Amino acid sequence: MSDLESNKEKLHITLEKIDTLNSNKAHVNGSEADTTLKFINQHAHLVTTPLTPESEQRIRWKLFIWLVPLLMLINTILFLDKSALSYGVLLGLFQDVNITTDQYNNLNSIFYTGYLLGQIPMHFILQRLNFGKFISITLFIWCILTFLTVLASNYGGLIVLRFLLGFFESIVLPALEITLLQFFNAKERAMINPIFWTTCVGPSVWIGGFISYGLLHLESSISNWKIFLIIIGGLTLLTSILSWFIYPSNPAEAKFLTIEERVLLINKIQNQSNSSIEQKKVKPYQIKECFKDPISWLFLAFALTSMIMNNIMFQANILYESLGVSNLGSTLVNVAGGGFATLYLIGGVIFIYKVKNSTAWIILIGAIPGLAGSIGMVTIPYDKKLALVACLVLAGNTFALSFIAAVGWSTSTASGYTKKFYRNIMFMFGYCIANIISPQIWKGNQAPRYYPAWGIQIVISFFIPVVIGFIIHIILQKRNQERLKFIKENPDSKFGQVIINDLETGEEIIEKVEIANLDLTDLENKTFIYPL
Repeated sequence: MSDLESNKEKLHITLEKIDTLNSNKAHVNGSEADTTLKFINQHAHLVTTPLTPESEQRIRWKLFIWLVPLLMLINTILFLDKSALSYGVLLGLFQDVNITTDQYNNLNSIFYTGYLLGQIPMHFILQRLNFGKFISITLFIWCILTFLTVLASNYGGLIVLRFLLGFFESIVLPALEITLLQFFNAKERAMINPIFWTTCVGPSVWIGGFISYGLLHLESSISNWKIFLIIIGGLTLLTSILSWFIYPSNPAEAKFLTIEERVLLINKIQNQSNSSIEQKKVKPYQIKECFKDPISWLFLAFALTSMIMNNIMFQANILYESLGVSNLGSTLVNVAGGGFATLYLIGGVIFIYKVKNSTAWIILIGAIPGLAGSIGMVTIPYDKKLALVACLVLAGNTFALSFIAAVGWSTSTASGYTKKFYRNIMFMFGYCIANIISPQIWKGNQAPRYYPAWGIQIVISFFIPVVIGFIIHIILQKRNQERLKFIKENPDSKFGQVIINDLETGEEIIEKVEIANLDLTDLENKTFIYPL
């Protein structure tokens, strides 16, 4: 209990950068406060009525019309760029560039090596620059790299380009998750997150599949895989232009909302999360706390174990071919699998939305079909080709639900902007390491059954992550019980203080503010309730 009571002493902080408040004399130092604090101080007087159900619904619909489709489009392009070489398998890449199956697997590992090495520098840059513009520039760089891949004529050239593509893609997934945290509360994210993630198993698969299907009917002097990359590069360019004009860095910069709506949205998110929205200053103590918090390491372990399965998306076309499915047939099976995955994720959305505190259970439910499909791949006789194709579709299109539930959970259970960033980095480190390892478990000399690969995935990707999910749930549930008791005993605990320096008299004036504006971590802020 003494640890909880000491929280009161931590709420009184001194801020460093000078920002003007609603006074000609008083100034507050704001580099350690939420970046939206200045906007609130300048425009709060324009809000004459509190947030009503009608105004909340109006704001939500604007976000669904402007922001959510943009994020889904970027995520779709992300997965199209990432999986372009897997479609190249069907479109003549192996023959033109003269690479083997093992070299193809190495290219996937190289991509995630770049992804891993890009985590810290790209996060470091992102926290200092305009969020929206940085994402748009990154998209443009993808476009250039995709076009350059068309010119690659050997294995060495592909290695360099895949490494660079991975490096520059490394920040986008964490950035999209942070944007969702900035604009939506926990209940809204529970509904939006799985729908948002359907773009990696639905639209991206449909678009890639139908383009491939069309190109397989095309006779051209240009290789079909190169035409595919040109189309994807063009879509990436258009997305980067759209993002430049629409993508907001935070709710204060969301031009599709009125000033009043921005103020109401900021207040809503801060009041309901008791956490800051954006912070441009890196706080070393929050980095230290992130590394000391066992929850951070549990999420890293979750990403590391669950994503050993992820390379199935790059192996699928090779496996379909080995089962006697034609190139044309493979594109159609991929599209059908994407449709099945979308329906499965929507079912997960409904479950999360209806059942409170259900994330750990979603992780369990998400693992069961993939586990069944994987077991089928090693137990069903090889002459039962149709059954094996069905098991492959099941294994390759359902495991994403568990990961999707965890990736949003990892950031929503951290408070303090720097701590969120580094929690993200740790999660993505696990994700990258798993995806570097994953292609290497598929060895050409183990074809066509690949028993070792399937065995590794069954144990590591479908059992261990479920155990980790429930351990996280138990720890956070215990913390919440302590916090609810603290809040009940300390009704003023949702407010903190900042010191305002009067520039004329030199006196210090204490200003009472919402605790969410102080950018405290979840371990400092005992009013922060962990979503379960």
